[in-house]
Amino acid sequence: MSTMDIATASSTHRDETVPIALLLALAGGYLDAYTWIVHGVMANAQTANLVLLWVYGSIGDWARALHFVPPILAFAVGILVAAWLRRATGDRASAISTLIEIALLVAIAILHNRLPDLAGTLGISFVAAMQSAVFTRVEGVVYSSVMITGNMRQAIEGVFAAIAGDGSLRRSGVFTALCVTFGLGAAVGAFATKQIPNLALGIPVIALLIVLLCCEVPRSEARI
Repeated sequence: MSTMDIATASSTHRDETVPIALLLALAGGYLDAYTWIVHGVMANAQTANLVLLWVYGSIGDWARALHFVPPILAFAVGILVAAWLRRATGDRASAISTLIEIALLVAIAILHNRLPDLAGTLGISFVAAMQSAVFTRVEGVVYSSVMITGNMRQAIEGVFAAIAGDGSLRRSGVFTALCVTFGLGAAVGAFATKQIPNLALGIPVIALLIVLLCCEVPRSEARI
């Protein structure tokens, strides 16, 4: 039996369900497309930011190279805050971090015409980092909602495991869906950013609101 099958057989934590993972992947792809179009950096893909930093730095274009430093630093700060939040709030971390993400995105959406590009870049990279650090598993298996490299590996390994008779195709299906949803989020983000720039951040906010409800409703039902 595969790792995914074993995890699925047990009780899944509310913030590790497939619908929540897909909503977060949609938001992750969307925000990467938004920040690339609006700010010329990646909110999630710090690998790309680091590569571009050193590509431009290697040719002495430090003005362009340093453009990629703020999102890397903001992402690092977001990881630290998320780590503290997990330690301080336990299983409430997912709901609290999602609420912080929503608040920051709403603030950026309202003030984006008055904020410098740097402020928007910092805020969205911080949001992406918190999401990446708090939501780390789907049905008990490690995944990422802000990039697809690891998810693609899991999808391909899942197919191999199924062919080899070590489990079903469920694992591959879940991770393939995450990759596709991330790409769909990027496509929708690119379209919305160009067509409705003043309202573009409303879509990931809606996705995160649904995530927040999914995280909190089971808790409320348990109290009844």
